[in-house]
Amino acid sequence: MTGLRKTDQGKPVLDAEGTRVGRLLVVVDGRGYVKPEPTVGDAIRARLGLGGATDGSHPVDEGSVDRITDDAVYLRGTF
Repeated sequence: MTGLRKTDQGKPVLDAEGTRVGRLLVVVDGRGYVKPEPTVGDAIRARLGLGGATDGSHPVDEGSVDRITDDAVYLRGTF
């Protein structure tokens, strides 16, 4: 495991079952921040202009990551 890098930003994030749980927004000092898949409430807030682009993101560290491929980041468990 080499850890998260800036080049991983924008990749989809999948849980251990292969379900897409979000997208890797940004990587800072090896820690990633994942924006969860949007809900209906998120869509409404976005249309109303409420909340910033990184609101609701969740930190993910190297210990949570099972593997990183060219196409996605796979978590060890669920999100």
